[in-house]
Amino acid sequence: MKSVSRIIETSAAPHPIFASQPITIKLMNPFNQLCVWPGTLLEENQIQDFVNFFQEDMGVRVEYKTTLITKPDLDEMGNEEPETGGRHDVLFYVHDEDIMKFAVPRMSLGIRWWEDVISYNDNAHLYPQEFIEANPPKW
Repeated sequence: MKSVSRIIETSAAPHPIFASQPITIKLMNPFNQLCVWPGTLLEENQIQDFVNFFQEDMGVRVEYKTTLITKPDLDEMGNEEPETGGRHDVLFYVHDEDIMKFAVPRMSLGIRWWEDVISYNDNAHLYPQEFIEANPPKW
């Protein structure tokens, strides 16, 4: 599945006033709040329908990030619980300007903020460490 870069980088031709170094311009992406929709199956050919659903039904702009398959739950001793894990969770970003109007309606769908899942509910063990390091909680 494809992943969208969080910062778009472009290089312009050198300006004659400056040294012969190209100028790099970084444009900040307005999609910053990562969300988790647990137990959701989404095929690659359904991504645009997914984006359209949120725009048309909720008036919210989203950007699909990825689908992760969860690792097993852990018991009190830190051992993997048999026959757990394997759930498909869809991760996506909500546009900064739409977060407030999405905050309450998302709950009826079971959608959670990434920070709640990872930091406040102690579920980091469900996701690959590489993904967590690449997408650290922001609050």
